[in-house]
Amino acid sequence: MLKSILGSLLVTGLATAAHADGDHGNHAIKQEGAVLSPENADVDPSYDILAAHVHRKGRVVTFHMTMKGKAGSTVPKATGDLAGAPVHSYVWPTSLDPETVGFEGGQGILAMVATSHPDFDDTPLFDEDGDGDVANDGAKWHSHWVVLVPNESCGPGALSVQDIPDGSTPKMPATWPELPIYIDSPGFSPVLNAQEITINVAFDDTASIENMSYDGVTSALRVNQNIHAPLLCVVDVFDVASGDLSLPGKTDF
Repeated sequence: MLKSILGSLLVTGLATAAHADGDHGNHAIKQEGAVLSPENADVDPSYDILAAHVHRKGRVVTFHMTMKGKAGSTVPKATGDLAGAPVHSYVWPTSLDPETVGFEGGQGILAMVATSHPDFDDTPLFDEDGDGDVANDGAKWHSHWVVLVPNESCGPGALSVQDIPDGSTPKMPATWPELPIYIDSPGFSPVLNAQEITINVAFDDTASIENMSYDGVTSALRVNQNIHAPLLCVVDVFDVASGDLSLPGKTDF
């Protein structure tokens, strides 16, 4: 049902962002205007959202969520193959046009995400685990910009990361990992601090993010068994901060 709600929201949108210092007072749940969410005993505590919040200081926008349990403590199990590989994610859907961060404009809904997926690495410029190999650390929590769209090929009311059709060359950010989907690997490191997950995101032009709306989501995605379009489908939604994906969070930058 929640996937259907998000799909409806995306269709509407088509028509019409780390720092942690151990101070729990900085957690999303303590922030004025945060999107608050009740506890849900049916959800893994590490994905049970209590609050989502976004705020700005200068050119840096902080995306953060407070979870019921320890953020990032549950990661998907490796399958040993890219086909069907699982992906877990913390997601901040926004009202921003994808063009804001370098994608082709008007293609879907732009979201900042933190993901973990042990079967593949999609951050070719970064060595998250510091072992000298940039291609072996997909399980480490890392950040992406993605563009989400409704995609019935993933199931009724389901979503996918927007595919890039064969032969198409849409505008992509400079740190696009050259996958055939609307994904960017900007290198903003998620900070996991007890119940809090935080990502600090720098913007060139803060005017482009004024009056941004947002929400918080935890979800599972999966690589298509055929490793073909749709390449990356949303297969489960664990929790939605607002409950209805209405993007009620409002920034007053």
